[in-house]
Amino acid sequence: MNKQQDPLQTIREDDFVQYYLFPRIEASDESLQEKLLEAVLAKADRVLERFAQNYLWHKDQIRFVPMTESSNFLTRVDGEEERLPPHLFGVSHYGDNIQDEWFIVFLLQQITKEIPGVVARVFDSDGEFLLIEAADFLPNWANPESCTNRVYIYEGNIHLLPVDDKECVDISVEGALRKIWNEPHKSRSHPDVQNSIQNRLLFSPESMRENFHHATVLVPTAVAAILKKKPNLISAAVQAFCNRDTVDMRACRAMKYFPPEQRVKTRIKFTRCLYAMLLHSKYIPDRKIGWNLPAATSNDYKQHLLGVKIACGFEILASQAKPNADVEGDRGWAQFLKRLNEIEYFKGLLEGSKEYNTRFNKAKVYYTEHRTSLHSGSNVGQEVLQLLRSCDIDYDELCKEAQNNAVKDDDESWLDISPEELDQMLQERYGQKKMFKVTESSDASNFAQKVNSFLNHISDVDGAEFPSGDAKNGDTPVRPPRRKKTASEKTVSFSQNISEQKRVDFDPDSFASAIQNILNFVIPEDESWNLESDSDMSEYETDEFVKESDLNETEAKNKMQKYMQEMDEQLASTTIGQSFERNSADNGFEDIENFKAVDIDVNALKNILKSYRSELGEAGPSSTMLGPMGVHIESNHE
Repeated sequence: MNKQQDPLQTIREDDFVQYYLFPRIEASDESLQEKLLEAVLAKADRVLERFAQNYLWHKDQIRFVPMTESSNFLTRVDGEEERLPPHLFGVSHYGDNIQDEWFIVFLLQQITKEIPGVVARVFDSDGEFLLIEAADFLPNWANPESCTNRVYIYEGNIHLLPVDDKECVDISVEGALRKIWNEPHKSRSHPDVQNSIQNRLLFSPESMRENFHHATVLVPTAVAAILKKKPNLISAAVQAFCNRDTVDMRACRAMKYFPPEQRVKTRIKFTRCLYAMLLHSKYIPDRKIGWNLPAATSNDYKQHLLGVKIACGFEILASQAKPNADVEGDRGWAQFLKRLNEIEYFKGLLEGSKEYNTRFNKAKVYYTEHRTSLHSGSNVGQEVLQLLRSCDIDYDELCKEAQNNAVKDDDESWLDISPEELDQMLQERYGQKKMFKVTESSDASNFAQKVNSFLNHISDVDGAEFPSGDAKNGDTPVRPPRRKKTASEKTVSFSQNISEQKRVDFDPDSFASAIQNILNFVIPEDESWNLESDSDMSEYETDEFVKESDLNETEAKNKMQKYMQEMDEQLASTTIGQSFERNSADNGFEDIENFKAVDIDVNALKNILKSYRSELGEAGPSSTMLGPMGVHIESNHE
């Protein structure tokens, strides 16, 4: 059953990832569905605790909410909604740290491995972002429209439900789940798709530790006490400070909740993303507030300045705290209201009118009930104030702990990336090559044959289609090919668009042959190209126009011969001829002593490889032409 989508449900920050866990529940009784979902949720929480216990989230951590069959709908891309089977639902915001999104995918993968029968689905504001990562290896039918409700994770594998010729492209979530449960082998993606996504999900304990940065800072005692109890609040504090506005700056000048008079050293765990944000956010504290910083040349200056920034972040959070019923001064509510106006939710109604107020109050109620999922961090200020009231702030104890935990700060060399390191990162991420070889064959004649095949292939105004069967790894192209007109069809179509007075007769076969001969440096044997031949031309000898044309052609030929002679004389004094590869095989020039003909195929291969190297892994003419032709160049690690 579909129903019209509520526009309020379309409003969400862009940095979200939405995820589902579908256990195989056949029960129709809602109370039984709730019990079964709670059991699955308990198992999923144990998996999360094992893998994400020490993970520091940039914004929102992963969390699930049980949804029975009668209480949930899935918003579809066509503006409709469909009823979903019982499942666990969650939405998280990842902010500036895209790694959080992929870590959520990793956790979903682990859950589907450990809980039998559970199927996961995940997407973000870009749609099926898993397929974006594997775009080079998708089947030819896959595109954003045809893949809706077709991408899932089951038993740790990526499943992409194929489009059956007998069925419509659209498929319901429930129908897709039954296909995966009943015949999982039919929807399991190709190993290349699995590997391309798996490369983003390599979250080992070592790699996760490398993503963190520990530093000792000097903060007010209340901040140290709060971070001791809830260390993950550092994320919200850093983001509040780095995204501050003029209203927030007024709170920083007052420091009502976290005054600077009494400060203590504390060791804080950041993500590298958070630490870089905090370190590079410029701020000069006002000395009138009480921030007595040492000289900028002092070794302790960084500890003091970072502590000031963190304290200001907590002050901003506390100042933004509003009662749950009060949304008027909530920044998230202001953003929510702005987006409602952008989608014309109020339909141009006069502000203050009866219908406008009805819609306004409905939006306020919806925001209050869904504040956490709509606006990340909207209730963090309340949590900070509660901790401030409940924490036992013991200055002496905090100082003693700081002395016992005195450890050198982590190395900050990762903040500075050299050009060589950047090249290496690009190579690891995007496959930039240093040494090259043709993987399919290093035979120059085979290479030239593929180039000739490409040049002879049919194309039209929409662009060139590469010869069939030459796509990457023998697979079909990512997008379905369009039917190309034959040469005769194009000629007829072209001629029909020209008036009878200006008819053009065009022989495409002769034209293609002439172009190919030029590219291959071959002198054509057709007598029609021989200027000295009088075959079939006797009837035109008396034509004055023909005579004048012959004179012009003869003059042009003489000029060309003179030009070629002058060019040969100039090149004879250079060593350019030595740069060409020669063919040592029998080449038909036995009558000329010590003469070796230029090997055109080898030189073409050599120059195109040189062009490929100069592209430095970026898109260019050589890679654009060679890749889809089936000629692939890989790094030689030997």
